[in-house]
Amino acid sequence: MASHLTRALLSSPPSSAAAAAAALLSSTSPLPAARFLQLHAHLLRTGLLLLPLAPTAASAFLSLAAASLPSHRALPVLLHHLALAPETLPSTFRLNAILRSLRGPDALRFLRRARALGRRGNAFSLSIVLGHCRALAHARQLHANVVAEGHSPDALLATSLVSSYAACGDGDSARKVFDEMPVRDTVAWNVLITCYTRNRRTKDALKLFDAMRGGENGAEPDDVTCILLLQACTSLGALDFGEKVWEYAVDHGYGGELKVRNSLITMYTKCGCVDKAYQVFCETPKKSVVTWSAMISGLASNGFGKDAISAFEEMGRSGVAPDEQTFTGVLSACSHSGLVDEGFKFFDIMCYEYQLKPNVHHYGCMVDLMGRAGLLDQAYELVVKDMRVAPDATIWRTLLGACRIHGHIDLGERVINHLIELKAQQAGDYVLLLNTYAAVEDWGKVAEVRKLMKEKGIQTTPGCTTVELNGEIHEFIAADASHPRKAEIYEKLDEINKHLRIAGYVPNVSSELHDLDSEGKECALAYHSEKLAIAFALLVTPQHRPIRLAKNLRVCVDCHNFTKVFSGVYHRLVIVRDRTRFHHFKEFQCSCNDYW
Repeated sequence: MASHLTRALLSSPPSSAAAAAAALLSSTSPLPAARFLQLHAHLLRTGLLLLPLAPTAASAFLSLAAASLPSHRALPVLLHHLALAPETLPSTFRLNAILRSLRGPDALRFLRRARALGRRGNAFSLSIVLGHCRALAHARQLHANVVAEGHSPDALLATSLVSSYAACGDGDSARKVFDEMPVRDTVAWNVLITCYTRNRRTKDALKLFDAMRGGENGAEPDDVTCILLLQACTSLGALDFGEKVWEYAVDHGYGGELKVRNSLITMYTKCGCVDKAYQVFCETPKKSVVTWSAMISGLASNGFGKDAISAFEEMGRSGVAPDEQTFTGVLSACSHSGLVDEGFKFFDIMCYEYQLKPNVHHYGCMVDLMGRAGLLDQAYELVVKDMRVAPDATIWRTLLGACRIHGHIDLGERVINHLIELKAQQAGDYVLLLNTYAAVEDWGKVAEVRKLMKEKGIQTTPGCTTVELNGEIHEFIAADASHPRKAEIYEKLDEINKHLRIAGYVPNVSSELHDLDSEGKECALAYHSEKLAIAFALLVTPQHRPIRLAKNLRVCVDCHNFTKVFSGVYHRLVIVRDRTRFHHFKEFQCSCNDYW
């Protein structure tokens, strides 16, 4: 229909062109961009845009431009038309339709121009623009408009403001707007939870669950709330709290929702509870590709590589086709478990049987797989010659970690140079290089890198380890003195150290890279955050329960050795989730087989 009317307009004699334009613009649906540009050129060439088109046709032209062109190409056309014919401004309804089609600052610029010409829009207009806003200055300007125009009581607009401040990283302003809302529905609460999780205030997000359930707020958690909170628990490793959310979901009829169950499977695997994740997985009747991928990835990250492969094969028999995320999971299963031949086989299956193009995550798994097998030079060749996508910083860091494990100094130096070229180097990258030099006792190079870091102002991120107790998250940093039970914790840690030394544990002083003598290094290592967290967990966790820790950085070699010996001496299962993978410590062994 649109194509027919466009051809009719382009062939119309001048006397009837205006009528044809009005008919076309009032009735057509979005056009392909090239077709619209052809139409626009004709309207300009024939002067039809300068004719007094009917107001409905004039505003329809603006809607058509916004719907047919990418936002950045539509805006100049829209502003040009407003300048040509300011007397035919779009109705508020049309204005909002145009704003919905534009993106980011383009929507704000168009609204400003329309307002300057007299079409102010309504509260919904501001809400639409706030939905696109990602700049804090713009959010504050729009907030001022909301207040000045008396729209503050509008719940939808206030919720949009909370969301906009959250997207801009200003959690405090988001909370202030939320607190000033006269009525807060469940959507508003969910937006605030999203705000906190997005801005790394995950513990604050969890507190909102109890506040919502208080009853006095007039809003109850829904299925979206449960999904958001399960994701927050996943981030923190907050198993007990996650199970409380799941219990609520079941009691309120959300337990059968597939997205809730998928989030629960992910939460369990990210807390190291593979058995519970598998139980939920088996009890899920209609498994989507997301369900299968979550289970496969969870098995992989916890070191159950062969089980992940079995699940992948069962997925194929069930008739659910794997996607890119599924293959990321099965390839990581091969890399985490050292299944080199299987990894290459699944990579070929992905490329040739399922015709999926490998992305940077798939290549990252292959680099990790080859690094674990000691094929470092081949991995480097894969990255610089064979990859069909540009390598990102994560791939280089994966290879750098392999250089640390295998003591490949020359390659480690080359990898750091690639990170510098990407302008993506971080303090952790230099720490990996420092560990590589320390592993071969090249203390001169360690000193050089430390000097370079000092000159560049590169500061390491403090290690932080968390433990959950009765739904509350306890955080520890090295030599922490802030915990209210610090005296008991340090006393227990000293006791642990004595027992572990009797069992043969010797501190690995190469893990302490500061310029200290041997005794000083041992002292510094003794109070790393993982060790303090383990001591606290031993005080408060029943003997039959696993000790679960989450760390923001890679586990250092000494803490890894310490935890292996601890698991055997105290006969405790210790599950540690670090920045890259899980470590299941049991009876002097770790599931990573000392490669991480």
